[in-house]
Amino acid sequence: MMRRFNVVVNGQSFEVEVEEVSGGAVTPVASVNFTAPVAPVPVLSATEPVAKSKAKGGAGEIVSPLPGKVLRVLVKANQSVKAGDVLLVIEAMKMENEIVAPTDGVIKEINVAEGATVETGDLLVIM
Repeated sequence: MMRRFNVVVNGQSFEVEVEEVSGGAVTPVASVNFTAPVAPVPVLSATEPVAKSKAKGGAGEIVSPLPGKVLRVLVKANQSVKAGDVLLVIEAMKMENEIVAPTDGVIKEINVAEGATVETGDLLVIM
């Protein structure tokens, strides 16, 4: 049975058809009528500055690439880290996202605590 829905994404309305299936194999259905053009979503790294961010995202500043909740902070101030070391974990949409050190360095400042809610562009760590 096909069902039609209007979905709003970032203020843009889309009309979609969804087929309800039960039990057996799922057959993909590609029937989507767009009422607005779809803009590509940029992929951000943990150190890339974000437009309208609260932090500058400058050298040594690591900003949040996505909104979510800080689950774990795995480093402390004055701790040496190597490129690729996990600094903290942010939960977003039931997924754990590791924020890693972009380069070797020393942690100067940690600006979030476990349990804190962060938005895209919030300053997390200064190296």
